[in-house]
Amino acid sequence: MRSILITVLIGVAVLLAISSCATTEPLREGELRLLRMQVPENGNLILGHPYKFNISFESDGSAEITRAVCLCADTGVRSYKPEDVRYGSQRGNFSLYLGACSADSQRLECYVEYVSDGKKRRSNSVFSLIYGVLR
Repeated sequence: MRSILITVLIGVAVLLAISSCATTEPLREGELRLLRMQVPENGNLILGHPYKFNISFESDGSAEITRAVCLCADTGVRSYKPEDVRYGSQRGNFSLYLGACSADSQRLECYVEYVSDGKKRRSNSVFSLIYGVLR
């Protein structure tokens, strides 16, 4: 029964991830849009271990990411300094080192705050389901 539930939850997570990447609107001037969060270990994370999450984004080239904010139901809102930020002419990516929220399945949601044309702005959110595993 548990394996069926896990399979269903993973299927739902994949469908949600695909649909969240389906934005086709053009970027507004100064906008930065998160595209995808790549979750390590297929989302099965050992509690107490940090993992590298890669997040891709697109921007018009004038945005500078200042911080990433992540929300998990058990741990609440936390702020992180993005690492390995790579800006591209259209697409870029950065990394965050995060762990599992709890020994349960949780929705991990992240967005970034950035500066563009001297104004502080907030991006859209990307999310994924992660599972904390005790070992």
